[in-house]
Amino acid sequence: MQRERMIFPNERPVRTPWGIADYAREYAEGIVFYGTPSHGGFKLSAERLARMHPALREKGGWFEEDCAWAKVAFAFPECFADEQREAAIRTLKDWCPDEYEAVTGETLAPGDSYIKDQRLFHECHAHDWVVISASRSDQHSGMVECIATLGGKCGEWGKSDREKRRYLVSDAEYDRRSKFGFVIDPDRHALCDGTSSFLSERAAS
Repeated sequence: MQRERMIFPNERPVRTPWGIADYAREYAEGIVFYGTPSHGGFKLSAERLARMHPALREKGGWFEEDCAWAKVAFAFPECFADEQREAAIRTLKDWCPDEYEAVTGETLAPGDSYIKDQRLFHECHAHDWVVISASRSDQHSGMVECIATLGGKCGEWGKSDREKRRYLVSDAEYDRRSKFGFVIDPDRHALCDGTSSFLSERAAS
């Protein structure tokens, strides 16, 4: 049964990767969730960490609350509620597919994992012009002005080491874009060489 308590000022402070903890929630012996004003996550004891599959372990036994928490719930399902266990499986499949496959021996099919689907998209379109930034065009009604690079790669922050091209795409077509990006068809989408609607051409995904 989970036990939650505040951490009081006269106690020895618990330092987490996200700052000083202001409360703790014990799920089981050796499995404690620490919260801070900005973030939080689980801390596992050395014994608990040793019992985990190597693919699920995190350095220092800290597991942040966004995704890594799922590794804890997956490794110790008896300490979590049914809905938490289900959410952990979904989270691992979506965001930690390599770890999930290593532990289970299962191969996730297309559609089973957000990250694997994203990788596949970029592999399939490595040599296509993929939009990295878009804005409604001020000069062309009903059109979106798009900045695209090969493979949708932005290059290093602050550097213009990748060729960029501007294209015009209709609002309706752009609204139907994939969740991983919009692929330019050079045979249908016109290059936009005139005045830009962008305040700058800094690429932003």
